[in-house]
Amino acid sequence: MKKLKVGIVGCGRISVIYKDAFRRCSDLIEVKYAVDKVLKRAEEFAGDFGCGFSDSYDDILVQDLDVIHICTPHFLHKEQVIKALQKGINVLTEKPLAINLEDADSIIKAAEASGKKFGVIFQNRYIEGVKEAKKIIEKGDLGNIIGAWSHLTWWRPPSYYECDWKGSWEKEGGGVLIDQAIHSIDLVQYLVGSPVEWIHGHIDNRILKTVEVEDVADAVIKFNNGCLYSLFACNYYTSNAPIQIEIMGEKGKVNIKGFDVTIETDSNKYEIPATSMTDVSFSGQGYWGIYHYEQIIEFYNNVINNSSVPIDGAEGRKALEIVLGVYQSSREGQKIFL
Repeated sequence: MKKLKVGIVGCGRISVIYKDAFRRCSDLIEVKYAVDKVLKRAEEFAGDFGCGFSDSYDDILVQDLDVIHICTPHFLHKEQVIKALQKGINVLTEKPLAINLEDADSIIKAAEASGKKFGVIFQNRYIEGVKEAKKIIEKGDLGNIIGAWSHLTWWRPPSYYECDWKGSWEKEGGGVLIDQAIHSIDLVQYLVGSPVEWIHGHIDNRILKTVEVEDVADAVIKFNNGCLYSLFACNYYTSNAPIQIEIMGEKGKVNIKGFDVTIETDSNKYEIPATSMTDVSFSGQGYWGIYHYEQIIEFYNNVINNSSVPIDGAEGRKALEIVLGVYQSSREGQKIFL
Protein backbone atom coordinates (compact mmCIF):
# COMPACT_ATOMS: atom_id res chain seq x y z
CA MET A 1 0.00 0.00 0.00
CA LYS A 2 1.22 3.47 -0.87
CA LYS A 3 1.90 5.48 2.26
CA LEU A 4 0.21 8.84 2.90
CA LYS A 5 2.55 11.82 2.71
CA VAL A 6 2.00 13.97 5.78
CA GLY A 7 3.04 17.45 6.94
CA ILE A 8 2.55 19.46 10.12
CA VAL A 9 2.14 23.20 10.67
CA GLY A 10 2.98 24.34 14.19
CA CYS A 11 5.76 22.60 16.09
CA GLY A 12 5.09 24.01 19.55
CA ARG A 13 3.90 22.36 22.80
CA ILE A 14 1.29 20.05 21.32
CA SER A 15 3.59 18.77 18.58
CA VAL A 16 5.11 16.13 20.87
CA ILE A 17 1.76 14.34 20.74
CA TYR A 18 2.01 14.29 16.95
CA LYS A 19 5.56 12.95 17.02
CA ASP A 20 4.30 10.02 19.08
CA ALA A 21 1.33 9.45 16.76
CA PHE A 22 3.43 9.72 13.60
CA ARG A 23 5.87 7.10 14.89
CA ARG A 24 3.02 4.75 15.76
CA CYS A 25 1.49 5.25 12.29
CA SER A 26 4.74 4.62 10.40
CA ASP A 27 3.18 1.73 8.46
CA LEU A 28 0.60 4.16 7.01
CA ILE A 29 2.45 7.45 6.59
CA GLU A 30 5.66 9.21 5.66
CA VAL A 31 6.31 12.52 7.42
CA LYS A 32 7.50 14.81 4.65
CA TYR A 33 7.43 18.40 5.92
CA ALA A 34 7.27 20.55 9.07
CA VAL A 35 6.54 24.27 9.42
CA ASP A 36 6.84 26.63 12.35
CA LYS A 37 7.32 30.40 12.45
CA VAL A 38 10.33 29.67 14.68
CA LEU A 39 12.60 27.90 12.23
CA LYS A 40 14.53 26.08 14.95
CA ARG A 41 11.36 24.37 16.17
CA ALA A 42 10.52 23.20 12.65
CA GLU A 43 14.07 21.96 12.17
CA GLU A 44 14.02 20.02 15.45
CA PHE A 45 10.69 18.39 14.57
CA ALA A 46 11.88 17.52 11.08
CA GLY A 47 15.10 16.05 12.47
CA ASP A 48 13.15 13.18 14.02
CA PHE A 49 11.80 12.17 10.63
CA GLY A 50 14.46 13.31 8.18
CA CYS A 51 11.99 15.52 6.37
CA GLY A 52 11.94 19.04 4.95
CA PHE A 53 11.16 22.08 7.06
CA SER A 54 10.48 25.81 6.78
CA ASP A 55 9.27 28.85 8.69
CA SER A 56 6.81 29.76 5.90
CA TYR A 57 3.34 28.27 5.64
CA ASP A 58 3.28 28.82 1.89
CA ASP A 59 6.20 26.40 1.52
CA ILE A 60 4.18 23.43 2.73
CA LEU A 61 1.43 24.12 0.20
CA VAL A 62 3.76 23.37 -2.72
CA GLN A 63 4.81 20.00 -1.31
CA ASP A 64 3.29 16.77 -2.62
CA LEU A 65 1.22 15.95 0.47
CA ASP A 66 -1.90 13.95 1.25
CA VAL A 67 -2.56 15.29 4.77
CA ILE A 68 -1.67 18.47 6.64
CA HIS A 69 -2.05 18.76 10.42
CA ILE A 70 -2.80 22.28 11.66
CA CYS A 71 -1.44 22.88 15.19
CA THR A 72 -1.18 26.66 15.12
CA PRO A 73 -2.73 29.52 17.14
CA HIS A 74 -6.51 29.65 16.95
CA PHE A 75 -6.80 32.78 14.82
CA LEU A 76 -4.76 31.20 12.02
CA HIS A 77 -6.97 28.16 11.54
CA LYS A 78 -9.37 29.68 9.01
CA GLU A 79 -6.76 30.88 6.53
CA GLN A 80 -4.45 27.89 6.85
CA VAL A 81 -7.17 25.24 6.67
CA ILE A 82 -8.90 26.81 3.68
CA LYS A 83 -5.66 27.28 1.73
CA ALA A 84 -4.70 23.64 2.25
CA LEU A 85 -8.15 22.37 1.25
CA GLN A 86 -8.10 24.52 -1.88
CA LYS A 87 -4.75 22.95 -2.76
CA GLY A 88 -6.42 19.55 -2.66
CA ILE A 89 -4.91 18.42 0.63
CA ASN A 90 -6.83 16.65 3.41
CA VAL A 91 -6.67 18.54 6.71
CA LEU A 92 -6.92 17.62 10.39
CA THR A 93 -6.85 20.69 12.65
CA GLU A 94 -6.49 21.12 16.37
CA LYS A 95 -9.47 22.59 18.20
CA PRO A 96 -11.09 25.05 18.18
CA LEU A 97 -12.36 24.96 14.62
CA ALA A 98 -12.12 28.77 14.56
CA ILE A 99 -12.62 31.73 16.90
CA ASN A 100 -16.01 32.78 15.53
CA LEU A 101 -18.89 31.08 13.74
CA GLU A 102 -18.41 33.03 10.52
CA ASP A 103 -14.88 31.64 10.15
CA ALA A 104 -16.09 28.18 11.17
CA ASP A 105 -18.77 28.22 8.49
CA SER A 106 -16.25 29.40 5.88
CA ILE A 107 -14.04 26.42 6.70
CA ILE A 108 -16.97 23.99 6.52
CA LYS A 109 -18.00 25.37 3.10
CA ALA A 110 -14.41 25.14 1.85
CA ALA A 111 -14.18 21.52 2.98
CA GLU A 112 -17.42 20.65 1.21
CA ALA A 113 -16.32 22.43 -1.98
CA SER A 114 -12.91 20.76 -1.99
CA GLY A 115 -14.17 17.21 -1.70
CA LYS A 116 -11.25 16.49 0.66
CA LYS A 117 -11.38 15.00 4.14
CA PHE A 118 -11.48 17.49 6.98
CA GLY A 119 -11.51 16.87 10.71
CA VAL A 120 -11.26 18.67 14.05
CA ILE A 121 -9.36 17.21 17.00
CA PHE A 122 -11.56 16.30 19.96
CA GLN A 123 -9.51 13.35 21.11
CA ASN A 124 -11.43 12.69 24.33
CA ARG A 125 -14.32 11.20 22.38
CA TYR A 126 -11.95 8.27 21.84
CA ILE A 127 -11.62 7.45 25.56
CA GLU A 128 -12.68 3.81 25.96
CA GLY A 129 -15.40 4.59 28.50
CA VAL A 130 -16.77 7.50 26.49
CA LYS A 131 -17.20 5.29 23.43
CA GLU A 132 -19.02 2.71 25.55
CA ALA A 133 -21.18 5.37 27.21
CA LYS A 134 -22.24 6.71 23.82
CA LYS A 135 -23.37 3.23 22.75
CA ILE A 136 -25.33 2.68 25.96
CA ILE A 137 -27.02 6.08 25.76
CA GLU A 138 -27.97 5.52 22.11
CA LYS A 139 -29.42 2.10 23.01
CA GLY A 140 -31.67 3.87 25.51
CA ASP A 141 -30.33 2.01 28.56
CA LEU A 142 -30.09 5.29 30.52
CA GLY A 143 -33.53 6.43 29.43
CA ASN A 144 -34.03 10.09 28.62
CA ILE A 145 -31.04 12.25 29.48
CA ILE A 146 -32.27 14.80 32.02
CA GLY A 147 -29.15 16.45 33.44
CA ALA A 148 -25.41 16.97 33.07
CA TRP A 149 -22.58 18.82 34.74
CA SER A 150 -18.90 19.36 34.08
CA HIS A 151 -16.24 20.71 36.42
CA LEU A 152 -12.79 21.84 35.30
CA THR A 153 -10.34 23.33 37.79
CA TRP A 154 -6.94 23.72 36.18
CA TRP A 155 -3.88 25.93 36.55
CA ARG A 156 -2.18 28.04 33.93
CA PRO A 157 0.80 29.99 35.28
CA PRO A 158 1.73 33.44 33.94
CA SER A 159 4.47 31.81 31.83
CA TYR A 160 1.76 30.01 29.83
CA TYR A 161 0.69 33.35 28.42
CA GLU A 162 4.18 34.59 27.55
CA CYS A 163 3.64 34.38 23.82
CA ASP A 164 2.11 36.66 21.23
CA TRP A 165 -1.36 35.13 21.06
CA LYS A 166 -2.41 33.41 24.30
CA GLY A 167 -4.68 35.46 26.54
CA SER A 168 -5.98 37.59 23.67
CA TRP A 169 -9.56 37.90 22.46
CA GLU A 170 -8.31 38.75 18.98
CA LYS A 171 -5.98 35.77 18.58
CA GLU A 172 -6.95 33.10 21.12
CA GLY A 173 -10.64 33.95 20.94
CA GLY A 174 -11.14 33.61 24.69
CA GLY A 175 -9.63 31.93 27.72
CA VAL A 176 -10.47 28.90 29.82
CA LEU A 177 -13.62 28.07 27.85
CA ILE A 178 -12.26 28.05 24.30
CA ASP A 179 -8.86 26.65 25.21
CA GLN A 180 -9.38 24.17 28.03
CA ALA A 181 -13.07 23.54 28.85
CA ILE A 182 -14.07 23.15 25.19
CA HIS A 183 -13.09 19.48 25.50
CA SER A 184 -15.48 18.76 28.38
CA ILE A 185 -18.17 20.87 26.70
CA ASP A 186 -17.76 18.75 23.58
CA LEU A 187 -18.04 15.52 25.56
CA VAL A 188 -21.24 16.67 27.26
CA GLN A 189 -22.96 17.78 24.07
CA TYR A 190 -21.77 14.62 22.29
CA LEU A 191 -23.17 12.31 24.97
CA VAL A 192 -26.39 14.28 25.49
CA GLY A 193 -26.92 14.11 21.72
CA SER A 194 -29.27 17.05 21.33
CA PRO A 195 -29.01 20.58 19.92
CA VAL A 196 -28.84 23.46 22.41
CA GLU A 197 -31.98 25.54 23.00
CA TRP A 198 -30.57 28.32 25.20
CA ILE A 199 -27.55 29.38 27.26
CA HIS A 200 -27.31 31.58 30.34
CA GLY A 201 -23.70 32.10 31.32
CA HIS A 202 -21.15 34.36 32.90
CA ILE A 203 -17.40 34.82 32.52
CA ASP A 204 -14.90 36.85 34.51
CA ASN A 205 -11.21 37.49 35.04
CA ARG A 206 -10.50 37.20 38.75
CA ILE A 207 -6.93 36.04 39.21
CA LEU A 208 -4.90 36.02 35.98
CA LYS A 209 -4.75 39.77 35.57
CA THR A 210 -1.92 39.70 33.03
CA VAL A 211 -4.40 38.53 30.35
CA GLU A 212 -7.59 40.07 29.00
CA VAL A 213 -9.62 36.86 28.60
CA GLU A 214 -11.66 34.94 31.15
CA ASP A 215 -10.06 32.73 33.77
CA VAL A 216 -13.43 31.52 35.13
CA ALA A 217 -16.82 30.71 33.60
CA ASP A 218 -20.12 29.19 34.62
CA ALA A 219 -23.32 28.55 32.73
CA VAL A 220 -26.58 26.66 32.61
CA ILE A 221 -27.30 25.24 29.17
CA LYS A 222 -30.68 23.86 28.10
CA PHE A 223 -30.73 21.22 25.38
CA ASN A 224 -33.74 20.69 23.13
CA ASN A 225 -34.36 17.28 24.72
CA GLY A 226 -34.93 18.96 28.10
CA CYS A 227 -31.52 18.21 29.61
CA LEU A 228 -30.08 20.96 31.83
CA TYR A 229 -26.29 21.20 31.80
CA SER A 230 -24.41 22.98 34.60
CA LEU A 231 -20.92 24.10 33.55
CA PHE A 232 -18.04 25.41 35.64
CA ALA A 233 -14.45 26.02 34.56
CA CYS A 234 -11.46 27.96 35.86
CA ASN A 235 -7.72 27.90 35.22
CA TYR A 236 -6.48 29.59 38.40
CA TYR A 237 -6.59 26.49 40.62
CA THR A 238 -3.35 25.29 42.25
CA SER A 239 -2.97 22.26 39.94
CA ASN A 240 -4.60 20.47 37.03
CA ALA A 241 -7.24 18.42 38.81
CA PRO A 242 -8.95 15.63 36.83
CA ILE A 243 -11.88 16.89 34.78
CA GLN A 244 -15.20 15.59 36.13
CA ILE A 245 -18.36 15.09 34.09
CA GLU A 246 -21.70 13.51 34.92
CA ILE A 247 -24.48 12.63 32.51
CA MET A 248 -27.73 11.76 34.30
CA GLY A 249 -30.49 9.72 32.71
CA GLU A 250 -33.85 8.56 34.01
CA LYS A 251 -32.46 5.03 34.44
CA GLY A 252 -28.80 5.59 35.22
CA LYS A 253 -25.79 7.83 34.84
CA VAL A 254 -22.31 8.22 33.41
CA ASN A 255 -19.45 9.54 35.54
CA ILE A 256 -16.16 10.62 34.00
CA LYS A 257 -13.16 11.47 36.15
CA GLY A 258 -10.07 12.26 34.18
CA PHE A 259 -10.04 9.44 31.63
CA ASP A 260 -11.78 6.81 33.75
CA VAL A 261 -15.50 6.20 33.21
CA THR A 262 -18.18 4.58 35.34
CA ILE A 263 -21.57 3.75 33.83
CA GLU A 264 -24.49 2.79 36.05
CA THR A 265 -27.86 1.58 34.82
CA ASP A 266 -30.79 0.03 36.67
CA SER A 267 -29.30 -3.42 36.06
CA ASN A 268 -25.55 -2.99 35.62
CA LYS A 269 -22.50 -1.03 36.69
CA TYR A 270 -19.49 -0.74 34.39
CA GLU A 271 -16.13 0.62 35.46
CA ILE A 272 -13.99 1.32 32.41
CA PRO A 273 -10.46 2.45 33.23
CA ALA A 274 -8.48 4.37 30.64
CA THR A 275 -5.42 2.98 28.94
CA SER A 276 -2.46 3.85 31.14
CA MET A 277 -0.07 6.44 29.77
CA THR A 278 2.72 4.06 30.77
CA ASP A 279 1.40 1.51 28.28
CA VAL A 280 2.23 3.57 25.17
CA SER A 281 4.88 6.00 24.00
CA PHE A 282 3.84 9.34 25.46
CA SER A 283 5.78 12.52 26.11
CA GLY A 284 3.04 15.15 26.44
CA GLN A 285 1.20 16.72 29.34
CA GLY A 286 -0.84 14.27 31.39
CA TYR A 287 -4.05 16.28 31.03
CA TRP A 288 -3.88 15.94 27.22
CA GLY A 289 -4.39 12.21 27.49
CA ILE A 290 -3.16 9.69 24.94
CA TYR A 291 -6.11 9.65 22.56
CA HIS A 292 -4.82 11.90 19.77
CA TYR A 293 -3.38 8.77 18.20
CA GLU A 294 -6.80 7.12 18.04
CA GLN A 295 -8.33 10.06 16.19
CA ILE A 296 -5.32 10.61 13.93
CA ILE A 297 -5.10 7.00 12.74
CA GLU A 298 -8.85 6.94 12.13
CA PHE A 299 -8.48 10.08 10.00
CA TYR A 300 -5.74 8.42 7.95
CA ASN A 301 -8.00 5.44 7.38
CA ASN A 302 -10.83 7.78 6.37
CA VAL A 303 -8.51 9.21 3.70
CA ILE A 304 -7.29 5.80 2.55
CA ASN A 305 -10.77 4.25 2.42
CA ASN A 306 -12.63 7.40 1.34
CA SER A 307 -14.93 7.04 4.36
CA SER A 308 -16.72 9.70 6.39
CA VAL A 309 -14.79 11.62 9.06
CA PRO A 310 -16.67 11.26 12.38
CA ILE A 311 -15.57 14.61 13.84
CA ASP A 312 -15.83 16.82 10.76
CA GLY A 313 -16.38 20.57 10.56
CA ALA A 314 -20.05 20.35 11.50
CA GLU A 315 -19.21 18.28 14.58
CA GLY A 316 -16.33 20.59 15.51
CA ARG A 317 -18.66 23.58 15.28
CA LYS A 318 -21.03 22.31 18.00
CA ALA A 319 -18.78 22.87 21.03
CA LEU A 320 -17.53 26.15 19.56
CA GLU A 321 -21.11 27.43 19.28
CA ILE A 322 -21.70 26.65 22.96
CA VAL A 323 -18.49 28.43 24.01
CA LEU A 324 -19.36 31.49 21.96
CA GLY A 325 -22.90 31.38 23.32
CA VAL A 326 -21.59 31.61 26.88
CA TYR A 327 -19.48 34.62 25.86
CA GLN A 328 -22.47 36.30 24.23
CA SER A 329 -24.74 35.61 27.19
CA SER A 330 -22.17 37.07 29.57
CA ARG A 331 -21.70 40.20 27.45
CA GLU A 332 -25.45 40.78 27.20
CA GLY A 333 -26.21 39.76 30.78
CA GLN A 334 -29.08 37.54 29.78
CA LYS A 335 -30.16 34.16 28.47
CA ILE A 336 -29.54 33.74 24.73
CA PHE A 337 -31.33 31.36 22.37
CA LEU A 338 -29.50 29.49 19.62
